[in-house]
Amino acid sequence: MTILGLPSYERPRERLLSQGGGALSDAELLATLLGSGTRGTSALDVARELMATYGDLPALGRAEIADLARLRGVGKAKACAVAAALEIGRRAQKPRRERPAMRVSADVFAFYGPRMAHLTREVFHVMCLDTKNRLLRDARVVEGGLSSCSVLPREVYAPALREGAAAVVFVHNHPSGDPAPSPDDLSLTTRLKQAGKVLGINPLDHVIIGEGRYVSLVDEGSFSVL
Repeated sequence: MTILGLPSYERPRERLLSQGGGALSDAELLATLLGSGTRGTSALDVARELMATYGDLPALGRAEIADLARLRGVGKAKACAVAAALEIGRRAQKPRRERPAMRVSADVFAFYGPRMAHLTREVFHVMCLDTKNRLLRDARVVEGGLSSCSVLPREVYAPALREGAAAVVFVHNHPSGDPAPSPDDLSLTTRLKQAGKVLGINPLDHVIIGEGRYVSLVDEGSFSVL
């Protein structure tokens, strides 16, 4: 019987959607990955044969792709998909690399200086930080022209909301090389701070990167009074 011939509540993909991966056997998880079998053989049949051949997922993960591809109903494409999925699983078990902490403006400049030194267009980034000011994500929000870019609060905070960030640091460059803040920079920072207050995300600083130097609005006293 094909998978489509099973009642919907017994099909691996439907059960995965309704009950989560923990409710599925190893063979059923493999079947959702394989997607289809061959003529007269369902994906679940192929998955069960894989498990019968190798015994368990760790052993399957050690199999050569060429050996998997020779099994009935597998082939090269599905063998690669299985190998890739098992490698993802192994990597997911590795501890996360220590995330850099952004405690002072010099930390921000050390991170962004080399990344922005060569840019000829203005770009705006938001650093999404956890409760210990460790970097969750560096997101480029917008890229502008030679001297400016248009930034909207909703674009800035969207990555922070997705990451569940506790705090953010705004960063952009001045391709001219002079990091002195413009009136537009100060006005934008005011709007972003107000939006952060509404969203419950703490804006820590706005750092402007120039050629070999930078300006922190916190360090120069402009940030706290905005």
